[in-house]
Amino acid sequence: MGVYSSIVCRNVCLLLLFLVTSPVIVSSREQLSSRECENLGFTGLALCSDCNTFAEYVKDQELVSDCLKCCTEDSDDSMSKITYSGATIEVCMRKLVFYPEIVGFIEEEKDKFPTVKVQYDYNSPPKLIMLDDEGQQKETIRIDNWKREHILQFLREKVKPTSASS
Repeated sequence: MGVYSSIVCRNVCLLLLFLVTSPVIVSSREQLSSRECENLGFTGLALCSDCNTFAEYVKDQELVSDCLKCCTEDSDDSMSKITYSGATIEVCMRKLVFYPEIVGFIEEEKDKFPTVKVQYDYNSPPKLIMLDDEGQQKETIRIDNWKREHILQFLREKVKPTSASS
């Protein structure tokens, strides 16, 4: 009887362990909207491998779980194939003086991208809001430290060219 009860106890303990940890596993595959991720502090195109590296240094399981809900699965070419119909550069006009690269892009390069608009929003950090065919927000990317060339290259790769230029 002693061996049987220890096997049953072990199986019950394993089952309880599975039931306790499975919601964490399931919820880490849940995706949050880009707005929810931004509110949590996760913006940009973070890859899930970044979250795994993050987990090595940060021992807060809830924070790592939030990261996993906001990341993009790593794959050879997954991000390079995604394109958008347009974009909005959102920035606080008062803070523009601190971002000369973004000012340079807006003043000298933005006209090369007819589907890219500039929106001034009080206290907003500089970001690119990528838009789908219906003009709905699909991705938000912080661009605080981007150089003008980085913005140009990113928009050339990610924003669909307009069909007919007049």
